[in-house]
Formats: sequence, C-alpha cells, structure tokens
Amino acid sequence: MKIRYFAWLRERTGIAEEEVRVPDEVQTVSGLVAWLSSRGENYAYAFENPEIVRVAVDRVHAKEDRPISGASEVAFFPPMTGG
Repeated sequence: MKIRYFAWLRERTGIAEEEVRVPDEVQTVSGLVAWLSSRGENYAYAFENPEIVRVAVDRVHAKEDRPISGASEVAFFPPMTGG
C-alpha cells in the first residue's frame, strides 16, 4: 500500500510517500494511524492529534472507521480552508 503525506504531515514524518506492508490486523483508517504512530517518534509527532488529520483512501475522503482492506493508496493531509 502506498502512504502519502502532505504539508506538515510530510514535514513531521520526513517523507512524502512510502510503500508499506500493513499488518493483517490493521483493518481501518484509525488502525492504520495507530500502527503508523507506533513506527517511530516522527510518526507519533505527525499523528499526535489524529482528530484533525484528514484522510483519503484511494482518492476518496474517508472517516476513521473506513476499512482499508484492498486499498492501494492512503493519503493524509491537514484540514483545508477555502477562501
């Protein structure tokens, strides 16, 4: 699965994207965030306030309970504003 990070999430993780093999027990977006957070200090820092992080699964906005099984891409980005 490809994981992409945008804006300050990219800055905090130190990478723009990565290919990962997600453990079978990780089934949802919130599970993915928890697993990523456990991978190191930079990930924990990026997801320290998961309620403000937005996510898209295969380019469709998703909520924390969205299953990720079969997804090819998950993208994380900060809240956006319009103007």
